[in-house]
Amino acid sequence: MFSKILIANRGEIAVRIIRACKEMGIISVAIYSQEDSNSLHVMLADEKVCIGKAKSEETYLDQEKIVAAALAVKANAIHPGYGFLSENHAFANLVRSNGIAFIGPEGDEMERLSDKTGIKKLMKDAGLDVIEGTDRLESVEDALEKAEAIGYPVMLKARSGGGGKGIRMVSTPKELEELFPIASKESENSFSDPSLYLEKCITHAHHIEVQILADEYGNVVTLGERECSIQRNHQKLIEESPSPAVDGKMRKEMMRKVRNAVKVVGYTGAGTLEFLLDGNGRFYFMEMNVRLQVEHGVTEMLTGIDLVKWQIRIAAGIPLSFSEEDVRLKGFALECRINALTSGVINDIHIPGGPFVRFDTYLERGTKVSPYYDPLVGKLIVYTTSREEAMRKMRAYLCELVIDGVRTNIGEELLIVSNPRFSSGDYDTGFLED
Repeated sequence: MFSKILIANRGEIAVRIIRACKEMGIISVAIYSQEDSNSLHVMLADEKVCIGKAKSEETYLDQEKIVAAALAVKANAIHPGYGFLSENHAFANLVRSNGIAFIGPEGDEMERLSDKTGIKKLMKDAGLDVIEGTDRLESVEDALEKAEAIGYPVMLKARSGGGGKGIRMVSTPKELEELFPIASKESENSFSDPSLYLEKCITHAHHIEVQILADEYGNVVTLGERECSIQRNHQKLIEESPSPAVDGKMRKEMMRKVRNAVKVVGYTGAGTLEFLLDGNGRFYFMEMNVRLQVEHGVTEMLTGIDLVKWQIRIAAGIPLSFSEEDVRLKGFALECRINALTSGVINDIHIPGGPFVRFDTYLERGTKVSPYYDPLVGKLIVYTTSREEAMRKMRAYLCELVIDGVRTNIGEELLIVSNPRFSSGDYDTGFLED
């Protein structure tokens, strides 16, 4: 097992990883920007290293600085969290070339599976249905020609990263010409990769993802599905598990296909396969995230399995201690992402407590919410025996949650979970647009 892990991230995910390290008896090291000098992850870590002022490209995206920090403190592993460099194969290779373990897949494996066009070919060969799409687009002219062949509407997507960045729905050639440079620039700013591809747009589908754990000994376990259809600008707002759109028969078949596909592509670590479920009950593979997901806490609450600890154990060469048959998908978990709509300093905060409620956050009184980073400030997660009870529980805790000093989307989340259509489970990716 590793003795010291440097967390190459910030915010609530850095706090989450540090807490896992403490429970495992591992020394944690926080990197931070001057902007984050008073942030909770810096105060909780056993050691800390300042790596720059504020901008992401000069701090949390600076590969050389992060590796230099790890070498300076003699960390023997780096955990990338999600976002930033978590799916950057060059960073994974740089880390390992300096004799440090990277908590995630090998760089070559990451490059192969994070290629959102190449991975679809692999998954199709492994038996999954995939959405019709293109390889990397060479130019706007190339995009126009291929969009015409696929048929509008199409999705213009970044080949790297996630979090809804660099994604646009396109309905006409004129829109494609206008949005191509915008999406490309957004992708370059977010992931240091401007390349895009096209995908056929399946409207009013369900966005379903399957969480997996796979060790280096060939053991693969699926941990149920998450429903992620409540989205704005392709960024998720609410996740729940199990999905109200997936019945027992569908789930069993889906998990069987996912396990087989993961074994075929030879993946190791924690990962997520994302699908669109159409109105005919057919699952289409979209992409694979070779990292921890923002919404991992939903699966943890439902299964009782700590995904962060298992990420660390798998990276240290420890085999999974349980099989698919040991996983119990009992009850219901629901998560609301809390985003800051403005920057500022937290004047006051009240976090609700009670049985089976969890709020993952880096906020406390005096915390600075910076305009330089992602607006996610917390994730409110509840677990109950039924979906109906989860709706009541979430409404109660959203009413109790207080974050003073910045504007947030708590009110909007409350409106969504109070909406009869959402509460019934009869919704899809077009819910907010509708």
